[in-house]
Amino acid sequence: MQVIDGMHRLRAAKATGCRSIKVEFFDGTEEAAFVEAVRANIRHGLPLSLEDRRSAAQRILVSQQNMSDRAIAECTGLSTKTVGGIRRRLNQGSSQQEVRVGRDGRRHPLSAADGRRQAAETLAAEPLTPLRQIAKDAGVSVGTAHDVRERIRRGEDPVAPRDRHKRRLPVAAPKVAAPKKERKTKDMQTRLRSLGRDPSLRLSESGRELLRWLHLQQRAKVKYPHVVDNIPPHLAETVAELAIQCSEMWQKLAQELEERAQQQD
Repeated sequence: MQVIDGMHRLRAAKATGCRSIKVEFFDGTEEAAFVEAVRANIRHGLPLSLEDRRSAAQRILVSQQNMSDRAIAECTGLSTKTVGGIRRRLNQGSSQQEVRVGRDGRRHPLSAADGRRQAAETLAAEPLTPLRQIAKDAGVSVGTAHDVRERIRRGEDPVAPRDRHKRRLPVAAPKVAAPKKERKTKDMQTRLRSLGRDPSLRLSESGRELLRWLHLQQRAKVKYPHVVDNIPPHLAETVAELAIQCSEMWQKLAQELEERAQQQD
């Protein structure tokens, strides 16, 4: 029956003679209640001093070491860089956590390579496991789990090149069969120009529709970095799932066309 937020409202109610007041109960540990109290105060309470916010961040870091810097920064009103500095000072000479809990409440590996390799191990042991379950178990996004699966299918290392140096403990990548044949690597724009000149596509409605699809893909490829960097964090998983659905459609199209080409041969 401790008041987490609204102490001044409670005192005002008592001063006016109220015998009861509406409340919202919070079910959690004492430390979780402290985090909620700090978050509520930052949101609408009396402004905390910088020193008070630093002290709150330090207490949270001591009691909940696996909480991410960004999540702590959000509830204390500090910058992520400031929270990271406090964490480094507290962690001097101590072991680091391998997993952090983010603002979304999910567990995320500190090393992207760790999560990717764990996803690869799950796929190697149980290839039919749904991507959502693999992502949850490995602490990665659905989009990352899908990328790992596609890398394995292509016979590549499941860890992206930019993340390989971050790996702490080496784990052997699952063995996969190499592709039966290499695909041609002509420039996409050259291919599109060639298709656009083909009368069988240019002069039919279905052909023009296909060309529009392909041109949209080319445009998406050019704009990719700018668009991806500006996707809001709270929409990342939804967009990832939609991207996976789009990629599955293109994969199905490619497989059907390859099978058709083999039958003609």
